Amino acid sequence: MLGQEFRAGLSLPIKTPPRTKAGIIDLITEEAAITAAPGEELRVEMAVSEGALVAQGAPLARLRGHPQIAFVAPMAGRVASITLRPGHRLGEIVLFREADGGRFRHDRAAASSGRDEVAVRALMQQAGLWSALRSRPFGHMPRADEKPAAIFVMAVDTRPHAPDPSEALKGKEEAFARGLDALTGFTEGPVFVCQSRGANVLSDASNGRLRIVTTGERHPQGLAGFQIHAHFPAGLKAPVWDIHAEEVAALGALLASGHLPETRLVSIAGAALSESRLVRCQPGADLRGLSYGAVRPGNHILLSGSALDGHEARWLAPRDRQSTVLPRHGQRRRGHWFGAALSRAARPLPIIPTAALEQAFGAALPAAAMTRALASGDDETAVRLGALSLLEEDLALADYVTAAEPRLSTMLQGILARVAAEEG
Repeated sequence: MLGQEFRAGLSLPIKTPPRTKAGIIDLITEEAAITAAPGEELRVEMAVSEGALVAQGAPLARLRGHPQIAFVAPMAGRVASITLRPGHRLGEIVLFREADGGRFRHDRAAASSGRDEVAVRALMQQAGLWSALRSRPFGHMPRADEKPAAIFVMAVDTRPHAPDPSEALKGKEEAFARGLDALTGFTEGPVFVCQSRGANVLSDASNGRLRIVTTGERHPQGLAGFQIHAHFPAGLKAPVWDIHAEEVAALGALLASGHLPETRLVSIAGAALSESRLVRCQPGADLRGLSYGAVRPGNHILLSGSALDGHEARWLAPRDRQSTVLPRHGQRRRGHWFGAALSRAARPLPIIPTAALEQAFGAALPAAAMTRALASGDDETAVRLGALSLLEEDLALADYVTAAEPRLSTMLQGILARVAAEEG
């Protein structure tokens, strides 16, 4: 069993009201949409047209360069609108709910044993589960034929008010075990299952390919980037995948029945709410529908994701498991000459190394050295320190504690973009 120092990280004072006493609520919104993950561009060919009635799990679009990779309907419904940006880039495919659409059954005969890696790969790609995987470096969906050096299954999430993945797996233990067994066929390296203390998502690692990683409860220990950096750093020729534990259970269910699960566990939190919620909803759910009836009067902001790394959105993003509703403050602070001077400086808000910054990096890598490399655009040093294992979300906590401009996460993204361009 592997693990990091439990004391690493920070407990954040991000407020949310108490959770509703109703417990977990089943909530399928009347609208849902397929979108690309933030920062990801997907060139697609449509498999349906506007007005078509589609079943839950049926293919709606396919990647232009790899038509075996499909994006499927998050619920039974009618295609309301299709938005493609120039170059056939996916904008959004919006569906209106219609239960008459039914559920689409994928042909899982060749893959049902979970032992045939080629068949399991093909099934994941045609059933829309391939996009649940994320490859590092760079954080994109894996190439159709990519072979990972290792895989990290995230059964822990320490983002503020994130739902507990172990809660999402209750009643799905058999499906999770089946999906986990199938995942081991994708790599000759180890498969790491990251869980918090006492979660007991995986207690038996008798399979020599599996590794149990026990993390602490403070952020950012529950992020894949720092666990990958600590236990199996990603490299340009050794990509490492990560996937949420509930998606592994979805793979197991798909192998057993040919059907994709209809819902995922999602938390609704934030200071603009009168109550927090824990719901089971469809992928791509309408964030307005998820928070309806719980938002306090006044202007507010809907985020897909946490208060740290979320982005304003109408729809739940593909890999997100939470939505945050925050007050929109209309009045700006009065200006000050010192602030105006900083805003005109080459670096508006300086980065000051502190103990909090060290903890924001999870004590997993040297914060001061990485900060200098990012701020100076020293790509070589940043890569040597572990930048290839990280994504923007991994530095969101560092941005929170420094309030620096430009943000560390933005500078990391710039370095990764330059490295990707150099590698072609």
